[in-house]
Amino acid sequence: MTPPPAGDAAETPPSGATGNGRRGLRRWGRLPIVARLVTAVALTMAVVLGGAAALVYERVQHALDQQLDAELATYYHQLQADLRAGRKLGGPDGSAYQILDTHGQVIQASALVRPEQLLTPGQVTSAADGATVHRDIGGLLPLNPHTLRIKAQRVQLPDHRNVIAVAALRRGHRDEALRELLAQLALAGGLTLIAASYVGYRTARAALDPVERYRRRAATLAGGPSGTRLPVPDDRDDELTRLGHTLNQMLERLESAAERERRFLADASHELRTPLSLLRAELDVALHRPRTTTELTETLRSVDSEVQRLIDLTNALLDLEQLGGTHHLTRARVDLPELIDSAVNPHHRAAERDQRTITVDAAPGTIDVDAGWIRPAIGNLVDNALRHGHGDIRITATTDGTTLHLTVADQGPGFPPDFLPQAFERFARAEASRTSSGSGLGLAFVSAVAASHGGTAHAENTDHGTVVTLEIPC
Repeated sequence: MTPPPAGDAAETPPSGATGNGRRGLRRWGRLPIVARLVTAVALTMAVVLGGAAALVYERVQHALDQQLDAELATYYHQLQADLRAGRKLGGPDGSAYQILDTHGQVIQASALVRPEQLLTPGQVTSAADGATVHRDIGGLLPLNPHTLRIKAQRVQLPDHRNVIAVAALRRGHRDEALRELLAQLALAGGLTLIAASYVGYRTARAALDPVERYRRRAATLAGGPSGTRLPVPDDRDDELTRLGHTLNQMLERLESAAERERRFLADASHELRTPLSLLRAELDVALHRPRTTTELTETLRSVDSEVQRLIDLTNALLDLEQLGGTHHLTRARVDLPELIDSAVNPHHRAAERDQRTITVDAAPGTIDVDAGWIRPAIGNLVDNALRHGHGDIRITATTDGTTLHLTVADQGPGFPPDFLPQAFERFARAEASRTSSGSGLGLAFVSAVAASHGGTAHAENTDHGTVVTLEIPC
């Protein structure tokens, strides 16, 4: 195997460092939101306060240094003049001097610095060569009363000898001012950081308290009474309030869905119990005593009828579940009159037996629908009219280019008024038809087909009978 180029290997970060960084991010992500917000505010404020303090300190230090350098330059000028004139050397309070030969030996010095060597050998050499040497002795911390600022330069005496004149001033006032400034900045920065962190904490808590109230209330919803909602204020319109309204709307939909599911299970269990009970009764009667061939045949036919009823009910339920999403549709252009005729033709014989007629009035043209679902939906409407209606049945189908309008009308007594709002629900049957054949899923199937196509289905009673209307985008 060819080893990777040296450059690539050098650019690859150590796996240990990468792992530690990822673990750090995971630990950070596990912290509570309030803790993360307060930490972020505190770190940001610390950086801002640190930058501001550094700027203030640098400007004050620069001003104090300028003042001290100006005083030192004045003192050095006076010291140099006194040397050249042969006068007695001196200076203001807090000043000191040393006079060195070009080899660094002290020739003359003030009492304050007589025992000290103010210049290093290298600085002595630089000054002897004509350079101006600046030096600070002692630091800002720890406290030191003998901190000095030094200026040294070569001076030619009247006897033509060269000496090095070293002038020094105490930095005590300057250092004390800077130490006091640091203390004040640290105190002000610390108090500001604490205040900012507290304000950040209170702000974060105020922003997240509604979320916590939502969480506590949501925790009680599972075992609580129906109709429970999140406590959302009505006098606000912020992001959390809108979230609360959205969650309440979701709860309403979930509660409605759960209620429909409970009704569905209750109705389904009732509808399945009847044919199963009849099957059990037929078999018990058949097994109670020996039966003739004719009696057994009749029993088997009855059992077959109930089994077929169970199969029809199961298929209807499966069809309704399959229609729960539009991804089951396969739209295609179909001829409207042919679609209506193919759906109605199987029912002409049943209509003739009841001495009734089925009239179709379908406008010419094509529509874009899933014929595999539309055809049985129309058939269910016709079958429903044959079972529960009276008189002739009239089917009208028109299209305006975008929507199919289909109506099935009969001349029967119509639906009971209180039944109309629930006519298209699963297992919904008018009380008068409870004992008649049918599962109560026909109109529910029709409504599901219309909804899967993006359309609607509704029923109404007229002076001449019942009218069921489908409106389907095509």
